[in-house]
Amino acid sequence: MYCNFCWVGGINYMLSGDEEQILEMFDHAYGSYMKYAYPADELMPLSCRGRVRGLEPNRGDIDDSLGNLLFTVCFILFFAQLLNRLEDFEEAVKKTVKDVRLDNDVVVSVFETNIRVLGGLLGAHVMADLLKQRGEKMQWYGDELLHMAKDLGYRLLPAFNTTSGLPYPRVNLRYGVVNPLSRTGTETDTCTACAGTMILEFAALSRLSGESVFEEHARKALDVLWEKRQRGSNLMGTVINIHNGDWVRRDSGVGAGIDSYYEYLMKAYILLGDNVYLERFNTHYSAIMKYISQPPLLLSVHMHNPTVNVRSWMDSLLAFFPGLQVLRGDLKPAIETHEMLYQVTKQHKFLPEAFTTEFRVHWGQHPLRPEFAESTYFLYKATGDPYYLKVGQSIVEKLNTHTRVPCGFAAVQDVRTGAHEDRMDSFFLAEMFKYLYLLFSEKSHLPFDIDDYIFTTEAHLLPVSLSTSQPASMNLIVLSFLYSHIHSFLFVKDSQKGVYRVKLVAEVRHTPEEEEVVPHIVQLISPPFLGRTVLTAGPAKFGMDLTKQEHGGSIVKSVPYTACGHIENPIELQGHIALALRGDCMFAAKARRLQEAGAIGVIFIDQREDSSSAETPLFQMVGDGESTDDITVPLVFLFSREGAILTGALQEHQNVDVLLLPKERQSRLRPPESGLAVWGMTAIYNKNVMSSCSFLQTIDMETINF
Repeated sequence: MYCNFCWVGGINYMLSGDEEQILEMFDHAYGSYMKYAYPADELMPLSCRGRVRGLEPNRGDIDDSLGNLLFTVCFILFFAQLLNRLEDFEEAVKKTVKDVRLDNDVVVSVFETNIRVLGGLLGAHVMADLLKQRGEKMQWYGDELLHMAKDLGYRLLPAFNTTSGLPYPRVNLRYGVVNPLSRTGTETDTCTACAGTMILEFAALSRLSGESVFEEHARKALDVLWEKRQRGSNLMGTVINIHNGDWVRRDSGVGAGIDSYYEYLMKAYILLGDNVYLERFNTHYSAIMKYISQPPLLLSVHMHNPTVNVRSWMDSLLAFFPGLQVLRGDLKPAIETHEMLYQVTKQHKFLPEAFTTEFRVHWGQHPLRPEFAESTYFLYKATGDPYYLKVGQSIVEKLNTHTRVPCGFAAVQDVRTGAHEDRMDSFFLAEMFKYLYLLFSEKSHLPFDIDDYIFTTEAHLLPVSLSTSQPASMNLIVLSFLYSHIHSFLFVKDSQKGVYRVKLVAEVRHTPEEEEVVPHIVQLISPPFLGRTVLTAGPAKFGMDLTKQEHGGSIVKSVPYTACGHIENPIELQGHIALALRGDCMFAAKARRLQEAGAIGVIFIDQREDSSSAETPLFQMVGDGESTDDITVPLVFLFSREGAILTGALQEHQNVDVLLLPKERQSRLRPPESGLAVWGMTAIYNKNVMSSCSFLQTIDMETINF
C-alpha cells in the first residue's frame, strides 16, 4: 500500500487521493516491468514477460523503436526524481549506467531513439546533476549519463549524411548507414516529424557537452524543411524525399507524421531563445488556423490546394495540439478542440487511433497514448478550471477499469470491443503518469520548479537555462485573446536565473458543473396523427428561445439534405420547417443557410444509424465559435430512429404539421384538423454565464452532453 505522505524539501505534506491513485498505478505498471520484463525494452502485460527485439514476432515499423536500450528504465529516471523518490532515482541511474549498452548491431528509428532514449538520458542527467549540486544525493555521479547521451548522439549522426541534410529514417547503432553490415541506408523517404523533431535533444546535447555538431545538424534539417514548405499556403506535407527534398505525401494536418515538427519549432524558441524558430512557427500556425482548423475539428488538407480536405477522419496524435496552443497563448481553439476530443472519449472510452468527423471509429486501436492527458494538463495549468481535473479523473478511471491487467496495463486492440493487445509502450510510463501526476499535484509538492523546464515531445524535461540568448521580440508570442475573460500573457524575467517565464493572468467566470438538458419534443399534429405521435428532441443553445415564443409549421426536406452547400429548394422551404441531416458541416452553418432560404425552423436528424433518445443521452446543440445572434429560427435535434418516424410520415402523407416545444409543455389536446395549432411552450435558455470550459459550448461539437 503506497503511503499517502511525502517529504519534499523538508516539508511533510499529505497526498491528495488523486495523486495517491496515480502513484499506485505507476507502481503497478513499473513494478510489473521490473518483475517480468527487465532488462527488455518493454513489458508485454498479457504474457507477463519482456519484449526483446528479435525474440518476438516482428511487428514492422513498431519495432524500429526498440533497440535493446532499456527504454523503460531510461524513461523512469526522471519520474522517480519528480516523485522525490531519490533512492529509486539513484538506483535507476546506476542500472542504466551498468546495463545499457549502445554498441548494438540493431537498426533503430532515428526519431524514436532520439526522443525516447537520448531525451531520457539528457533529462536524467540534468536531474542527477541538480541533486549533486544540492548535496542531497548522487555525490558519486560523474556525468555518466551525459557521456552515454553523447555516445548515442554520435551513433545517430551518420543518419544525417544525405545530400539534403534531412536524416535517414533508420540507423544501425553499430554500423551506421550505407555500410555493408548496416542493413539500412536504402530508404528514400522520411516523415516531416521524423526529420523535424531533433532540435531539442540535439541542441541540449550540444550545449551540455560543448560539442556543437549535434545542434548544427538538427538545425540544418529544420532549415531544409522550412525551405520546402508550400510558399502559397505555408503548409507542410507529411512525407519527404531525403535526397532531393521532393514531397512524397502532400497531405497537411497536425497529426501523425507531422505533429512534433510544429511542436519543436515553438519549443525550440522557448528552450533556445532563437527568434527564428518562433517566426517560423507563427507562419505555420497562421496557415494551420486558416486551412486546417475547422473548429473544433482539425482536418487534413492538400498542401498545394488547402481548400480541399483529403480525408474525413482525424488521428489521435493530434490530441497534443491543444496543449501546444496553450503554449502559444491561443486558448479559445485549444479549449474547443480539447472538448471535442473529450466527447470522443466519452463515446468510445478512449480516443481511437483514428475517428471520423462524426466521431465514429475509423481505426479502433488505442495503444495507451498520452496526448489527450498532456493537453488536459496544460489547459488546467493555464486556466485553473477544475473542469479539467474532472477530465483527468475520467482518464484515470477508464485506465483502471478497461486497461489494467495483473501484469501492468494493456493497450486496447479495438475500443468497440474492449479487447486487449499484448503491448504496454514505454511512452505510457514516460508520459501518461507524468502528466496525470502533474495535473493533480500542487506545485509546492514538486522537488524543483517545473517552470524552469520545457517538456520534450516524450515528456522529458530540459532546462530553459540552456538558452544562450534571451528572446528578442517576446511580444510575438503575446496574443490578443478573443474572449474578454482572458486578460494577458506576461513574460516575467527571473533576474537570478536569467531566463524568461510565461505567466498567464486570467479571470475565469464559472457556471455550475452540470447544466440540465431540458427535453424538447416534435409533436405531429396534422391528420392522421392529431398530436398522438410525439418524438423526443434535444434543444439548441442558440436560435429562437422556445421558452418565450410558440412555434410550429409544416415540414420540408432540405436539398441538399445536409444543408452544407447552396440550398437548391428555397421556394419549397419558404415558410416551412426544414429537415436537415446532421454531418459534414456545423449546425450553425446549416441553420444560417436554411434561414436565408426562408425556412421558419429547422429539425436536425442524426445521420448515425439506430441512434435513439432511449439509448443516447440528449445534448444541447451549440454554435460554431462565432456569434449566433443572427440565427432567429427555432432549432431541435432528433436521433435517427425518431427522425425515421418523421421522414416516414412525410413520405407517406406529403403534408405533415408539427409543433416544436419543451416536453413538459406537451399538448394533450387534439389540434384542429384544418390549419395549424400553435401552443405555448417553455425551456431553459441561459447563454449569459460562461467559463473556460463552458464557453466551449459555443462550438458545434454535436455530441456535447451537458
